[in-house]
Amino acid sequence: MESLAASFVGQLQSATLAFLIGGIVLAASGSKLAIPDPVYRFIIFMLLMSVGLDGGIEIREANFSELALPALFAALTGCVIVLIGSVTLGRLPKVRRDDALATAGLFGAVSASTLAAAMVALDERGIVFEAWAPALYPFMDVPALILAIVLANLHRKKTSGDSRSAGVGAIIAESLRGSALSALLLGMAIGFLIQPQDLYEGFYDLLFRGFLSILMLVLGMEAWSRLSELRAVAQWYAAYALVAPILHGFIGFGFGYLAHVMVGFSPGGVVLLAVIAASNSDISGPPTLRAGIPGANPSAFIGASTSVGTPIAIAVCIPLFIAIAEFVFAA
Repeated sequence: MESLAASFVGQLQSATLAFLIGGIVLAASGSKLAIPDPVYRFIIFMLLMSVGLDGGIEIREANFSELALPALFAALTGCVIVLIGSVTLGRLPKVRRDDALATAGLFGAVSASTLAAAMVALDERGIVFEAWAPALYPFMDVPALILAIVLANLHRKKTSGDSRSAGVGAIIAESLRGSALSALLLGMAIGFLIQPQDLYEGFYDLLFRGFLSILMLVLGMEAWSRLSELRAVAQWYAAYALVAPILHGFIGFGFGYLAHVMVGFSPGGVVLLAVIAASNSDISGPPTLRAGIPGANPSAFIGASTSVGTPIAIAVCIPLFIAIAEFVFAA
């Protein structure tokens, strides 16, 4: 409980959350501050291009012959998480479908900070993992975000009665052509096919945190304007964010153990797969889902993630799955 409380306090002190709360305070006080739409769109592009480049570079530098099966299981884990959110949170009374899918997408995607915390914890326990294991994150992250956006678009087409492109194939193609996924996938392709480390580190990475802070400020202002939508259903998001990281972590651990049996995936790698499954995105998810599912309420998907999901993932899931791994692999 002390660890969970400390993690929660740490989340409250993060710069990212501070800008989100700052946006809420400004909107609540009647501030006239506004970020021009072209500037906002440019910020989204920069963030997604940066995330894509980083993911492509990580994949390029990994040993793909060893990575293949764990990467497949990571992608399946991300998709399963989104589907679970779709049929649980998405079907609760008064919960908007767009909000539920954006929340499920955020929980299916990966938190880089939670991954880093897990790697430090494994090093401290002397549990080894493959050097390429951190590169599993884009294989879980990107499919989860794509699936959430595709399901949201499919639902929108059905409810609007627009049958011109209601086929699943057409919906997928339309989603992939959207601005969010186009920028993300372009960055991954460039990062994988060439060696843009100097460009990434000297430009995109340097600007990333600053642009992310502006995005969170905008999302905070929007969250305040739509906060009333959540009053009747906030308890559902709190319950989901409390239970989902642990459930998702067990799904990731199960797939990781299967990879261990089939190709010798290390115990540390199994823990990392479980932890990234338990995590919820704090970098790639918010801009991608904000652009890909514009009807989703940031109060729902960011609030559930930041206030409950991330503290549970860091304070509960990391020690939980390390302990389970030590028991399982010592047997």
